[in-house]
Amino acid sequence: MTVQLGMFSMPFHHPDRDYATILDEDREAIILADRLGFSEAFVGEHYSSLSERIPSPLMFMATLIAQTRRIRFATGVFNMTAQHPAVIAGQAAQFDHLSRGRFIMGIGPGGLVSDLEMFDAGPPELRPQMVVESMDTILKLWSQDPPYRIDGRFWKIGIQNGIWPEFKVGTLPRPYQKPHPPIALSLITPNSSSGVTAGERGWIPVSGNFFHRRYLRGHWERYAEGCEKAGRRPDPSIWRVARCVLVTPSDSEADDYMTETGNGMDYYYSFFRHSFSQGRKALFMLKPDPDMPDDALEVDDIKRALVISGSPRRVLDQLVALRDEIGPFGTLLMTGHDWDRAAMWKRSMDLLANEVMPNFRRHAAAA
Repeated sequence: MTVQLGMFSMPFHHPDRDYATILDEDREAIILADRLGFSEAFVGEHYSSLSERIPSPLMFMATLIAQTRRIRFATGVFNMTAQHPAVIAGQAAQFDHLSRGRFIMGIGPGGLVSDLEMFDAGPPELRPQMVVESMDTILKLWSQDPPYRIDGRFWKIGIQNGIWPEFKVGTLPRPYQKPHPPIALSLITPNSSSGVTAGERGWIPVSGNFFHRRYLRGHWERYAEGCEKAGRRPDPSIWRVARCVLVTPSDSEADDYMTETGNGMDYYYSFFRHSFSQGRKALFMLKPDPDMPDDALEVDDIKRALVISGSPRRVLDQLVALRDEIGPFGTLLMTGHDWDRAAMWKRSMDLLANEVMPNFRRHAAAA
């Protein structure tokens, strides 16, 4: 099994930065990833945050189709509770054709508190059910001819009368890939029930980067459990694991950046420290030691616990240790960050792709 290198980007920036500038920066990052041989790029969807300003990942990624050659585009993710399934079905099918099948359909319940409130996404315990129903509805729309009558718990879709067969009015477009694009499901919480769903349905499990690595093994175990329920052999080659990675020529350069306050990485983890302390408190997911008191957790502790950083040799050692701890996986998704130091972050992508990954692949193949 050859380990692939991909990219996951929220994208996340300081809200004071110019909107057009950060869109250009995010586009440049994916163009560079394509040139460096990254296999795929996941882009997030957020409607009501100036820290995450891409309401439509498909619109954003459509601007990159002609400027890239091989990289696959993935929604990271469609927030299925925020949109009508027919809207998602039509837009995803269109993008799949525009990209000639370079599309992975990432789905999830959404996680941004303001989006969930704005779209009245319902109680948390129902959102995973909404994701499954929405995706089931989309698959029906892609596989059936009109008339349509789908009576779900959360959405009801019908086209009974407005059908003109000779003009195909009343028929929804279907994707370029047959029978449909690969479906990827985001996994965040420890022992996520979504992992079981992904395994049962043959969807790609995508483990996020917002939590300590100790919870990754649980994601794999839940995915394997779902596969076994469906009589399917769990395949680690489709497991995507997202991690924050910074590669610098020397360990000291990475250490100096990681200890700074006020830089892009510091703001990123300040956001998550605040986010995970709200509502159903989840700071334990960020702690180097889950028994650490909440009020003792500093942003510096989170950075050191969650970020893989250093020279190519040290980053390789950390990736090997990660694989030894959680088991084999098919794709490492490097997290995209605000380019507060553009030259450093571009060089990090280059070093990761050209110096770290070839050695990591050799280790994984030998293991």
